[in-house]
Amino acid sequence: MTAGRAEGGDAGGPVVRVVGGGLAGCEAAWQVAQRGHAVALHEMRPERGTPAHRTDRLAELVCSNTFKSTEVVNAHGLLKAEMRRLGSLVLQAADEARVPGGTALTVDRDLFAEGVQRRILAHPRITVARGEVAALPEVGIVATGPLTSQALAAALQARLGVEALAFYDAIAPVVAAESVDLAVAFRASRWGKETMEGAAAEGAYLNCPMGRDEYEAFIDALVAADQFTAHDFDAVPYFEGCMPVEEMARRGRDTLRFGPMKPVGLRDPRTGRAPWAVVQLRQEDRAGRMWNLVGFQTRLRIPEQQRVFRLIPGLAGAEFLRFGSIHRNSYVNAPATLSPALTVREAPALFVAGQLTGVEGYTESSATGLMAGINCVRVLEGRDAVVPPPTTMLGALYRYLREADPAHFQPMNANFGLLDELEGVPTAVMRDKVRKREAYATRALDALAGWQRDVGVEPVGVEAAS
Repeated sequence: MTAGRAEGGDAGGPVVRVVGGGLAGCEAAWQVAQRGHAVALHEMRPERGTPAHRTDRLAELVCSNTFKSTEVVNAHGLLKAEMRRLGSLVLQAADEARVPGGTALTVDRDLFAEGVQRRILAHPRITVARGEVAALPEVGIVATGPLTSQALAAALQARLGVEALAFYDAIAPVVAAESVDLAVAFRASRWGKETMEGAAAEGAYLNCPMGRDEYEAFIDALVAADQFTAHDFDAVPYFEGCMPVEEMARRGRDTLRFGPMKPVGLRDPRTGRAPWAVVQLRQEDRAGRMWNLVGFQTRLRIPEQQRVFRLIPGLAGAEFLRFGSIHRNSYVNAPATLSPALTVREAPALFVAGQLTGVEGYTESSATGLMAGINCVRVLEGRDAVVPPPTTMLGALYRYLREADPAHFQPMNANFGLLDELEGVPTAVMRDKVRKREAYATRALDALAGWQRDVGVEPVGVEAAS
């Protein structure tokens, strides 16, 4: 099935190939076409299906039907506000397909996909090509998502390196540093080793010590907790590097105490003795505002993660910036292999977008597709690729993908922990969570507007140009 006229875009130049007809691919294709360039949008369905998709529609939502919050005091809402200012096709279609969902942008999934597909198929500069793509284009955008075909995944690995692509996502929860009780948790590394730059005297980890009774109560809660039952496409064969913490606990009551919760080489400064067990938190970002629960990848449902993991001493008031999960998810080790604008190194006109970059979530995936489309056009027209400042949510996501530790890189969604701390804000505002986030949002939107003026990024329309 094809539509449109891909030959002879107004701006001339090569046809931009966008591989993948999901949210990121459709957003990218739209941004490129609206800026005057011809696009070939490749989608392998229905010629080759996936275990997740049920239709051949572009932009099919395969999991939830919500894009999460629209409020700017929520990280996802702030990211949407930024995307709207850049002219997002996906959000326009979501608005038109919206169904009651409170402050969440919840959609009728069929109407949403129909709305995106209608615009794509009607665009005079977009051709939709059905069939699998097995080779990387020289000029274009790869946005094939977590179920990238084996052939294209092999091409990515050959181009980026054998260790550049992960197929199973074992994600541990991340908590906000300010929500960790430092009267309980202490900073140290085992035997005083593994220290990080700037923290050599204190140690690289935050440690949450447990006494024997606390450990036993935690194990009881963990093994009894409600576990998420995955869709067929989400099932994974567990292996040692991808073992849910609750499965480890079921192997024996001391399994975790001799595994990720081993207390060896640590002393609780409150007692001067080694704890019975310990949960270690590893710094996730340069500023030290996000901390990862080491070894705590999990399939527990989100309410259960909140309930059970808050039993850990020091985490009773934990604010979760990311919840744990284990699922099939192809993604690139972005900080090790991609440029700051998410191009394949040595190929400045080949961008990666969507979940393949290491972002999580519908909005985040769409946002990287939007930026990939903008930047692909800039490169083709002889200008530099640009990224919003890290005081914006979109820019902060890009910074995470650029600066995360490649050795411990895991996918991330939008959260306020990614943003630089506020400066010059009254103490009363900093102590009020809502007012503090309003200040973050004001700063972000002001920064985005200034950036747009400085680099000349204007939003495009949501209806096809003639």
